[in-house]
Amino acid sequence: MDLPTPKIHLPLWLQAIVASAGGLGLFLIAFLDSSVLSFPIINDLLLIDLSVRNPTRMPYYAVMATVGSVGGCLLLYYLARKGGEAMFRKNAGPRAQQIQGWIKRNGFVSILVTALLPPPTPFKVFVIAAGALEMPVRTFVLGLLVARGFRFFAEGFLAVKYGDQASGFLLTHKLEVAAITLGVVFCLYLASRLAFRAPVAN
Repeated sequence: MDLPTPKIHLPLWLQAIVASAGGLGLFLIAFLDSSVLSFPIINDLLLIDLSVRNPTRMPYYAVMATVGSVGGCLLLYYLARKGGEAMFRKNAGPRAQQIQGWIKRNGFVSILVTALLPPPTPFKVFVIAAGALEMPVRTFVLGLLVARGFRFFAEGFLAVKYGDQASGFLLTHKLEVAAITLGVVFCLYLASRLAFRAPVAN
């Protein structure tokens, strides 16, 4: 039985941009979603829709979504860095102390994990925390590139392989997909740590 294809709800001006600009429109949606606005799941569904229509351009769409998302997060990161800890505590609320402790202990992993998990994961709170607590920019960007790149390329692959059913599958199994993706990326992260670990001196 075919899975229902969900409808994408966007403002008309954004629909017009995406329809006419393709990858550039996807970049804009990803940038806005990761910074000043919020379109939960919309970016993922647009990527799938564009990849179904133009399978050969899927890598381009995945790259544009990744770059747009990283760019939007960087804007939010620097706004939080300028606003300081007060901005972070305002957005984090009662979870501020817990998130702050986690970020300080596990900066890279915190960005990696939250960038992979689907809504309602409070991803932007972790981005704001990274800026307010002055996480190194290189660590921040690397975590985002690994997580968002893996996520968008995986969604593009599903779109090319399964067509319109990929959107329905993503919505009905988003936690399972996120868990599998997270497991793969975490294994890659551990493997890289082991591969580049400095040898112990005798």
